[in-house]
Amino acid sequence: MTSDMSPKAKARLAGALYLLTIVFAAIGTSAENRYVLLGDAAATANNFLTHASGIRIGWAAYLIEMACNVAMTAVLYDLLRPASRSVARMAVLFALTAIVIKTMSRLFLVAPFFLLGSQDALSPFAGPRGVALSQAFLHINGQGAGLAMLFFGVYALLSGYLILRSTFLPHFLGWLSVIGGIGWLTFLWLPLGLRYGGVVAIVALVGAAAKIGWFLIVGVNEERWLAQERGEAASIWA
Repeated sequence: MTSDMSPKAKARLAGALYLLTIVFAAIGTSAENRYVLLGDAAATANNFLTHASGIRIGWAAYLIEMACNVAMTAVLYDLLRPASRSVARMAVLFALTAIVIKTMSRLFLVAPFFLLGSQDALSPFAGPRGVALSQAFLHINGQGAGLAMLFFGVYALLSGYLILRSTFLPHFLGWLSVIGGIGWLTFLWLPLGLRYGGVVAIVALVGAAAKIGWFLIVGVNEERWLAQERGEAASIWA
């Protein structure tokens, strides 16, 4: 249990989970971008029929990404709570909301398998109807994932605030998190977020790489972490 781990061990576990989250997200995104062509319904339908294993691998990678994200959120709560327990709890709620939305949206990524796999000519989903409905579901998958990024953006802002308020982590990590969070807020208007999501992702990856590297190599200042933890525990606002 993380309560039995040292602060430095928690930081390294958070860094490892963060790295795994990004790796599996990259695998899922690579598969989705390769086989899901939202501007070409016929080609996408053909990919689902001829490259089913590749799409399923991508879908499985997305699920592992979300599992790692849940674990990372829990560890980061333990790590950052000395800065402010109330804000850390709020951050967890936004992260879990984003995870639920994104996980549910991924169900629509595999929905075409059920629509396009029917060999019954009398099926209401046979032929063009199934192709069109599959394309609609894939659009929902993309839009749902985009909506989740809005909640991840708020989580990044709150995490950045906690790092800036902490005494045991460098403030530049907090500013990188805040900048990434502001970028993800472009998803308040979904078309804007989807249009510039790639640019925002690059900026967010810079911040993620910095945090992963710091957590894995340096960790946290344990004496300051323990001191701030004692202070937060004694506060009436905790």
